[in-house]
Amino acid sequence: MFRWILALALAGVVVGCSSPKVTFGADTGNPDWQEVEAPPPPAVRTQGLIPLDVPGTALRFGVDPASIRVGADRVVRYVVVATSSSGTVNAMYEGIRCEGGDVKVYARHNPNSGWVPATKVEWQALQSTPNSRHSLYIARNGVCVGRGVNGNATQIVSDLRAPVANRFERGGVNR
Repeated sequence: MFRWILALALAGVVVGCSSPKVTFGADTGNPDWQEVEAPPPPAVRTQGLIPLDVPGTALRFGVDPASIRVGADRVVRYVVVATSSSGTVNAMYEGIRCEGGDVKVYARHNPNSGWVPATKVEWQALQSTPNSRHSLYIARNGVCVGRGVNGNATQIVSDLRAPVANRFERGGVNR
């Protein structure tokens, strides 16, 4: 019931805005927020990925549904796999913080070296970070509802898999 009420409220906000998409930016509401230590990245899987239709890129992206976790700090962590047209497969272990509209890359995986911790591990704005179109897509299409997390991992997976019109309790409020 709460999700339905939240979806209706968010739909009203989205309809009333000049832009139909939810925007992300600096979090001014919770200066006391603390991130918990991220667990190590899970094994990379290339089977059973949820395909992402990310515009403006030649790469094919997919999220490993088994890797999606909602932390006690409300950060949604997951593994996203990128495949080039030549078949090269790389992966990133990322986190999205809906409250601040931020993304962080914790580690990168390539076939030759496995997981390598990211060298510059800091939160960056989803909308202004180069090469983060896939992260913004994930945030808008399953992970975040407005500035909040879209429930638990099961709900996030369900919405990422659903047709656009059926996401977020069938309302498509983040579109």
